[in-house]
Amino acid sequence: MSIQELPAQEPPAQELPAQELHPAPGADSPGEAAHADARDAEGLSVWPRSARPEPHGDVSVGGVSLAEAADRFGTPVYVLDEQEVRERCRTYRTAFPDADIVYAAKAFLCRAMAHWVQEEGLGLDVCSAGELALAVTTGFPPEKIVMHGNAKSPEDLRTALRLGVGRIVVDSASEIARLAAITPAGTRQPVMVRVVPGIAAGGHAKVRTGTDDQKFGLSLTDGSAQHAVTRILDQPHLELVGLHCHIGSQVAAVKPYVAAVRRMVGLLARIRDQHGIALPQLNLGGGHAIAYRPGEEHLNISVLAGRVRAELEDGCARAGLPVPRLTLEPGRAIVGPAGVAVYRVLAVKRTGAHTFVAVDGGMSDNPRPALYGVRYAPRLVGRPSCAPPRLVTVVGRHCEAGDILADEVALPGDVRPGDLLAVPAAGAYHLSMASGYNLVGRPPVVAVSDGIARVLVRRESLDDMSRRDVGL
Repeated sequence: MSIQELPAQEPPAQELPAQELHPAPGADSPGEAAHADARDAEGLSVWPRSARPEPHGDVSVGGVSLAEAADRFGTPVYVLDEQEVRERCRTYRTAFPDADIVYAAKAFLCRAMAHWVQEEGLGLDVCSAGELALAVTTGFPPEKIVMHGNAKSPEDLRTALRLGVGRIVVDSASEIARLAAITPAGTRQPVMVRVVPGIAAGGHAKVRTGTDDQKFGLSLTDGSAQHAVTRILDQPHLELVGLHCHIGSQVAAVKPYVAAVRRMVGLLARIRDQHGIALPQLNLGGGHAIAYRPGEEHLNISVLAGRVRAELEDGCARAGLPVPRLTLEPGRAIVGPAGVAVYRVLAVKRTGAHTFVAVDGGMSDNPRPALYGVRYAPRLVGRPSCAPPRLVTVVGRHCEAGDILADEVALPGDVRPGDLLAVPAAGAYHLSMASGYNLVGRPPVVAVSDGIARVLVRRESLDDMSRRDVGL
């Protein structure tokens, strides 16, 4: 399973079980089910589906040895399984054949990622002029891009208009006037209103966006959303094409989405009654949960599709509305399970009853444990061990007591400096949220597929960081 190098160019380009939570999307057939059982037994249930145990304690992903990848590209390194990303794009398109699937770029974006999701027929959801410019200069069709943000800057809006994005999601009353004022004469910019439906859902208080006590959107309960609709309809340069809502992230149950559909259909009916128009689009956002550790819950996309479609069709029939075209914005659920972060152990320290395993990365390349208390399942790779497991805390190299990557996890009792630890479910919100803390430099992203590894994003060097410092 050796690494081959590939030139820096892009490659050419089932329904799930009827249960809400399941161990591995796509495991329908007896062969796939047996493979899923084997993965569970090997502790690989939250890894990319291409992950395989190899001799001498190693694990391969996409046919590439993680130990060899660490030796060639250095550590820390993000390893991203291209085929896993593509298969997850296809899972959404199969489950929602009549909907627009728009990848949430904030989870992870680079030129190759934009290229992959475009080839798989998805649109793109961006939150800044920077994300937008990267996508468009990669060749992504701007008409398939949705622009988000609770506080879009004038530059964000001007760039969106100049490049011709397909839809801008209005998030505040002040944005309506600002956008209308800069939209060129003789044009109409398609917009949606981000509605807060009053639904609490999500894996942590900091990622629950469906209630009135957070910064996003316009409230359904206090009438702000309806007022925004009226104001947009009075603007000759803005075209209201639909409603948007996003109830939160890491949502593992279907029921909150069904409730959101019900409330949004109710608002669509009120808009029809008040203004005499039937809006043609409804965007339900994303936030679909993945499992970070074996046994954790995650959302079954096939079940979600069936329940959402039934509620939308039934609700519109009762209200006498045409069924709007759905849009969904998955990010984490597409790229999260496709990534593995690989670190090298620098120190092992036993302090009282605690054992700390320090690695060469940390909160600068994965701030999520510090922000949200996320728990991961690291694994020793690159050598075998028969030592009994010991509970340890995997910590980073940064000058913060909260720099913890995995708290109280079982690793072989003989883990030592020089070992490699691999952390699965690392594809989303790692590099995209990485920082320059302690001037460590952000890790590279290496794509793997069919035994070939290639760098998508190179390692950030000290020279990269120094060039931003203009001196005295």
